[in-house]
Amino acid sequence: MNMTRRQLIQAMAAVAATSASPLVFSAQTLKIGYVSPQTGPLAAFGEADRWVIDRMNAVFKNGIEVDGTKYAVEIILKDSQSSPNRAGEVANDLILEDEVALVLTAGTPETANPVSDACELNEVPCVSSVVPWQPWFFGRQGNPETGFNWTYHMFWGLEDVIGAYIDGWETLPTNKSVGGLFPNDADGNAWGDKELGFPKPLAEKGYTITDPGRFQSGAQDFSSQIAAFKRDNVEIVTGVVIPPDAKTFLTQAKQQGFNPKAITLGKALLFPSAIEALGDLGDGLSTEVWWSPYHPFKSSLTGQSAGALAKAYEESTSKQWTQPIGFAHALFEVAANTLKRSKSLKPADIRDAVAATRMESIIGPVQWGGAGPFKNVSKTPLVLGQWKKGKQYPYELFIVNNDQAKEIPVNGKFEVME
Repeated sequence: MNMTRRQLIQAMAAVAATSASPLVFSAQTLKIGYVSPQTGPLAAFGEADRWVIDRMNAVFKNGIEVDGTKYAVEIILKDSQSSPNRAGEVANDLILEDEVALVLTAGTPETANPVSDACELNEVPCVSSVVPWQPWFFGRQGNPETGFNWTYHMFWGLEDVIGAYIDGWETLPTNKSVGGLFPNDADGNAWGDKELGFPKPLAEKGYTITDPGRFQSGAQDFSSQIAAFKRDNVEIVTGVVIPPDAKTFLTQAKQQGFNPKAITLGKALLFPSAIEALGDLGDGLSTEVWWSPYHPFKSSLTGQSAGALAKAYEESTSKQWTQPIGFAHALFEVAANTLKRSKSLKPADIRDAVAATRMESIIGPVQWGGAGPFKNVSKTPLVLGQWKKGKQYPYELFIVNNDQAKEIPVNGKFEVME
């Protein structure tokens, strides 16, 4: 029988493991693939990845032990270019050409979903993040009865972001009239969905929502949305848009005299670079916070606190901390934890080790098979943040409501935009 190269490598690994006494140093390299948007409109999600990977190369310089055999570690970073098609292509390259043992991916459904799909199809274990679980699970036609076999996800869900947003808005004096900006993509369709998204829980809390309909990302004219919001006396704007669309909307809203009391957007307002690009328009904008220096968690790899990790990033890059740092780091925590527990480098053994993960990380507890809505989802905590003029940087992100995750401290007050 002819063996594929992957099968040959797995057979060699099995022989090495069974003959270990008690620890064998293998000439073989264990490869970990990582896919994120390094370029394109979603590049801010991958801005810190190279920095994190450089640190991981130092952490793994002495290799990783799998079932008594120590392997050198090679991390291969691929750029999805913010394109679903490209994300799927590079995932296949990692699987079929580089023959990675495990794939990690993060940064919106445009990257994580096609990468996860490629891994599921090719029966290679994959851990993904930085996508609300509904767009990741249902956006991939996941079956709640069976879930997926090879792909596992760690992030919060729409119920968490909706709860965090509403909890914050409840503290502001508004008329409870909300305008929605939901693009025609996986995130926008999930957030605007009448059953799974914002409309139903908003109505239950006494809010009305004006949804002018889906638009294509990269839109140059938001006049129709602004007109609808002004017509309905909207005082809160929410949605999930890419940074360029947020800038276009905010600029045109100001020009057309639309000044809501709160603008709380997902995706677009997460990053310091996006807020700085807005100038004065950035003051008072609010968004979800999935990781920060204030989170009370530490790394299982380095022992660093969230604050220490953020400070290390700022000191070595001269840039302001950004939320994806914690999740990129945590993906490698899960990878290391998984590989050290795996019975071998066989894909099924690594997959089973992923599924059995129970650990504390820089983003909090990670556990599949019980801590999430489905066996493939591990939920992470979420709070609300607001950008305000800062001392060290032009704008700094303050945690202003923690009703959804009391373990994360508040360090600011949610205020009406001026």
